[in-house]
Amino acid sequence: MMDKIFALDIGTRSVVGVILQHANDTQYEIVDLLVEEHKERAMVDGQIHNVLHVAEVIQHIKAALEEKHGPLTHVSVAAAGRSLKTETGTMLLDIKNRAAITDDDIHRLELAAVQEAQQKLVNDQDGKDASHYYCVGYSVLHYYIDDQEIGSLIDQQGTEVKIEVIATFLPRVVVESLIASLKRANLKLDGLTLEPIAAINALIPSTMRRLNVALVDIGAGTSDIAITNDRTVVAYGMVPTAGDEITEALSDNYLLDFPVAEQIKRQLLTQDTVAIENILGFEQDVPSTEIIDGVLPAIQHLAQQIATELLRLNSDKPPKAVLLVGGGSLTPHLEKELAEHLQLPTNRVAVRGVDAIPSLVKQTTFVHAPELVTPIGIAIAAEHTPIHYVTVTVNNQVVRLFEVKEMTVADALLAANVQAKKLYGKPGKDLTINVNGQRIVIPGSHGSPTTIIVNGETVSMKHPIQDGDVVTLSEGLNGLPAKATIEELIDLPKPKTIRLLDDTVTLHPSVHLNGQPIQTMTHLLQNGDTIVYSSIETIEDALVALKKESILQSVTPFSIIVDQKPMQFSSLSNELLLNGLPAKKHYPIQNGDALAIKPPQRATVRFLAHQLHMPLNNQIEITFQGESLTLQKPIVDVLVNRQIATLDAVIQSGDHIQFIALAQDPWTYQDVFRFSNWQIPSDFKGTFQILKNQQPVAFDAPIFGGDQLTIELIPA
Repeated sequence: MMDKIFALDIGTRSVVGVILQHANDTQYEIVDLLVEEHKERAMVDGQIHNVLHVAEVIQHIKAALEEKHGPLTHVSVAAAGRSLKTETGTMLLDIKNRAAITDDDIHRLELAAVQEAQQKLVNDQDGKDASHYYCVGYSVLHYYIDDQEIGSLIDQQGTEVKIEVIATFLPRVVVESLIASLKRANLKLDGLTLEPIAAINALIPSTMRRLNVALVDIGAGTSDIAITNDRTVVAYGMVPTAGDEITEALSDNYLLDFPVAEQIKRQLLTQDTVAIENILGFEQDVPSTEIIDGVLPAIQHLAQQIATELLRLNSDKPPKAVLLVGGGSLTPHLEKELAEHLQLPTNRVAVRGVDAIPSLVKQTTFVHAPELVTPIGIAIAAEHTPIHYVTVTVNNQVVRLFEVKEMTVADALLAANVQAKKLYGKPGKDLTINVNGQRIVIPGSHGSPTTIIVNGETVSMKHPIQDGDVVTLSEGLNGLPAKATIEELIDLPKPKTIRLLDDTVTLHPSVHLNGQPIQTMTHLLQNGDTIVYSSIETIEDALVALKKESILQSVTPFSIIVDQKPMQFSSLSNELLLNGLPAKKHYPIQNGDALAIKPPQRATVRFLAHQLHMPLNNQIEITFQGESLTLQKPIVDVLVNRQIATLDAVIQSGDHIQFIALAQDPWTYQDVFRFSNWQIPSDFKGTFQILKNQQPVAFDAPIFGGDQLTIELIPA
């Protein structure tokens, strides 16, 4: 039996035993193949729940094969793909004020994300810890910088990076129960693999694995998925939907017992018409096409479930091609529906059977069904790519790894539960400063990375490891606490020299630390310090700094209250001049500028009345005794701050002015004598006659502007 290979595929419903032997240097041929179903439900989702019953089935197959081929002592088996646990993980890294990202930074970030996925898986499984799971692979879904997705993090800079991974784990109990069942059947484990890897090894040569190809093993209860890319298997997954869903749809549509529906499903592939007898005893012949149309929704649902998981595992992109194996892969129209859901050409999705295994000699003795690809793949993988336990030492801790791929330092750290955060020294303490009311946090320096040494040689986390390697971690140094001086935080402008009125003055920026003027800009700050500073940027800044606020007040608009209404007169205010030109207090001021004040004209009651177009007197022009006279009398009284004021009284900003109207009597002839010095001669003897416009009138006669008034003397 040295040239023969014995392998077992321990499935949920049955166990397949196969013996291969070399046909030549590169090909194998099937010596024998035997299938036996479980007598009871000893397997659940690929995990052995009853070791004794599974061992009994294995013993039956072993005994039957030994009768024809002699003693069998060693066997190769596979852990079911449906036993794999898939979880996503996310990790953030603050990259402010640090050098550009390197490969080692990315590897450490990936490890932290995988550990986060592992912890999420552990949290869902009460009573378990990380050591209960082997990480059998992971792939990066997305890289982000400052919440923007990016293709690569190498040499990138920003504020924060994020990485999302999808990782696959195998429960340790699955392996242990397999070994226990084999031991009870007096078999020793010769090689161990994963079912998806076994099928891939059989169908996809290593030269093809640089392509992004998916293999889907569709069984009865689950569909197992494996994806290749960059010459390795990058992701695993499982969909809890498979061939039984189609059988159940047939059972529901035609009232069939489940085993009968399963038999009819298989007949659909070979017969145009199928005879159906339901549970009520009614018989009918139904065209296969009609039956397929009835279960098409279930077929479409199966295709959709597989496509969704494929996209999730493959970073939301369809693979280049999909290979279907397993009994459920023969479901009618499944290839077409899956291609449509993945938006692939129909010739990129295909069912592959035993005849598609390039290293297997074509034989007519055995059925070349797709459900036999996995057991034959297990036998081939047992010789070419057997999985072993690898024992390594990590910081004096002995750990055992399940070698499903090329093992790296990162895998050893995962197995030893070395937390990713311990792969860097702690960052230095931050320094928090308040500058002009704004909180500023100055980070301490980043810690240096931990040095990884394998067998005395410094390596990266992606360095491959082998059985017996010794891994030592030399912890990185912690970062230094943050330091800063005042001049490093604020950029003060140079002093400015200006001409203010008749003086030359220098303006210095103001800086206070914790309420006190600073002595030096190189003062080393302490956590919690408060800095308040101001620079001289405007005319107002300059006058406030020089304590000349009175100048600012003098150029404020001249405001008074007139008859209870506020009024402003800019012409009565001081005018601010910057280099001889009118300016406002918010104008910027530069080194060498000159500030001056232009005083306004004096504000009087008369000037105010003129500005308001308000008449103060009632006056008329007349002619009396050949002389032109102006007669006038006030029509208002003016109160300034409630006091009678003259027309030449000076008004101040803020005064209250009131104009009070006076009662007005008509002008009469006798009013003329208040404005004229004319008198009747003292030596005159006789009478006189009063005339207005050459007409006799009395002294109380009304007069108007333009009237000619005369008094005619009549001698005696």
